[in-house]
Amino acid sequence: MSGTSGGGVGPDDAGDGAGPRVPAADAAPARRQARLGLFLFAAGYHPAGWRLPQARADGAVDPAFLHRVAQTVERGRFDFFFLGDALATGVEMQDRFPSQMARLEPFTMMASIAAATRSVGLVVTANTTYAEPYHVARMLASLDYLSGGRVAWNVVTGADGRAALNFGREQHAETEERYDRAEELVAVVQELWDSWEDDALPRDKATGAFADPAKVHAVGHRGRFFSVAGPLNVPRPPQGRPPIVQAGTSERARDFAARVADVVFTAQTAIPEARAFREDLRRRAAAHGRDPDQLAVMPGLVPIVGATLAEAQRTYDELNALVVGDDDLRPLSDAAGVDLTARGLADPLPALDGPAHARARAYVALAQDATGRPVATVGALRDFFRASGRGHRLVVGDAVRVADLIEAWVTAGAADGFNICPPYLPGGLNLFVDLVVPELQRRGLLRREYEGATFRELLGLPRPASVYARG
Repeated sequence: MSGTSGGGVGPDDAGDGAGPRVPAADAAPARRQARLGLFLFAAGYHPAGWRLPQARADGAVDPAFLHRVAQTVERGRFDFFFLGDALATGVEMQDRFPSQMARLEPFTMMASIAAATRSVGLVVTANTTYAEPYHVARMLASLDYLSGGRVAWNVVTGADGRAALNFGREQHAETEERYDRAEELVAVVQELWDSWEDDALPRDKATGAFADPAKVHAVGHRGRFFSVAGPLNVPRPPQGRPPIVQAGTSERARDFAARVADVVFTAQTAIPEARAFREDLRRRAAAHGRDPDQLAVMPGLVPIVGATLAEAQRTYDELNALVVGDDDLRPLSDAAGVDLTARGLADPLPALDGPAHARARAYVALAQDATGRPVATVGALRDFFRASGRGHRLVVGDAVRVADLIEAWVTAGAADGFNICPPYLPGGLNLFVDLVVPELQRRGLLRREYEGATFRELLGLPRPASVYARG
């Protein structure tokens, strides 16, 4: 999955990698390159990101803005540009997550992005609970052609029960049923992609043979959820089978990802838990007969970057000062594992001694490591919770500090790279690309040029033959 160069440094497993670098005791292991993706939150990952004077608030529906963001991602030599999706919304989301409240349909938007870029991978989301395999196979194959083989499919089963009411259903299906449906749908989509062998269209002008009937195959699928005759009415995609991306931490989600996914999105905040998750997925992949090195695990990372640590901290403070919402401390108390509801924002944190407060101590330590300074009051801990409350790792710092974290996680086997979630756009992404990317490249942790033409080539994945060509 990765290239090598030079020597590296070993992380301190007791921390999470944002602190000072620790020299390796002996000869350093070969350095693995990090994979990077952009997780697009057009209004910013931080709930107040859109309110910064230098941020765009309406970028989600501005094609010129979206093109510039994608081109910046490509300039930074990221592996992919990723747009999530949801099939329900509500105005109550504006204080918590405005970026997910209103956004463009992902296939339409990615077709536009494909025309504005040349090399970066494009991850598009399709919800298997409310989709038909023929539609999904056709749209993805078409987008793979339009992008020159740069598309991947983010498979989601949907977490918002309100979506059911938008699709004529009384309720959202239970988890097990959603995954049963997803597994069958993915299998049928891949069968449809394979229904045309690569050389099924000779287009021979001399003989008049446009297609070879022996190489176009009916699918004839009859299963629990779907009945699909086939073949698809789009020839086999340039990548054969576009890569599959998946997210989820439940037992069912992990097993599903280990069997079908090429990239796994996840959310961990410390090296030990992230390494355990990645190792578990790799074991499961091997048990399914797959090469674990062909499965990339990419947690989310929220970098608040400045030319100096102090500058980054000022941006962090400015963002937190712009958050709109009530001062209900119950969500923070639940996350931290200590009851803070009776305290004011200016009050100091309570004493966190003894085994009963181990979780709270770890949460405060994470906040301090992420922000690069003491977190001593309820308000300071609340600010950290708001900035990172959706579970992804936050880091505030200059280029060296952010690169240290990425290097530590990749070297420790806790991640194959990160899904970058800029706190605001476009500046939060520009600073990462202009400051952090050169530092990663200097360390040999990030490519300087794209090494493949298709998404599969970027991921180091072979192009699979059609099941019919394999007999």
